[in-house]
Amino acid sequence: MLQRMDAKRAASAADPLAMRLAVAMKRLRGRFREAAWAGGVEPPIAHVSVLKRLRDGGPSTASALASAEHVTHQAIAQTLTALKRQGLVRSAPDPSDGRKSVISITPAGNRLYESALASRDAWLARAIDSVISPRERAALEKSIELLERLAEADRGES
Repeated sequence: MLQRMDAKRAASAADPLAMRLAVAMKRLRGRFREAAWAGGVEPPIAHVSVLKRLRDGGPSTASALASAEHVTHQAIAQTLTALKRQGLVRSAPDPSDGRKSVISITPAGNRLYESALASRDAWLARAIDSVISPRERAALEKSIELLERLAEADRGES
């Protein structure tokens, strides 16, 4: 009983810290998006997510993309139609099942995605240089280490 109370007390004491971290991460993600698409039109997040998935995971079927993105087949079809129209993805017959198509990212899709990453990274480097003093860099490195550990929390547990 005492252990449960201690756990509840610890959880409630951590809530403000967790909330601050969540808000800071949300704001930072927003700044990343702004920086990534500075000077250009930001595509819908669903489009960016599909480009990233195809870039990182390679060609895929629409069905597999819908499942991975947790969207309906109709929603992924709309996204893929828009991306095809812009020349960012292409489809080809699936060699193992001619009824299906395999979707892959085009060189233009890769360029768009890489340009966004470069803009984001340049903004972040400038922000670090302008906001973080040389004496604070060790604290930033430690913070990054802690964030990486948080990102891995509960991995591998069922």
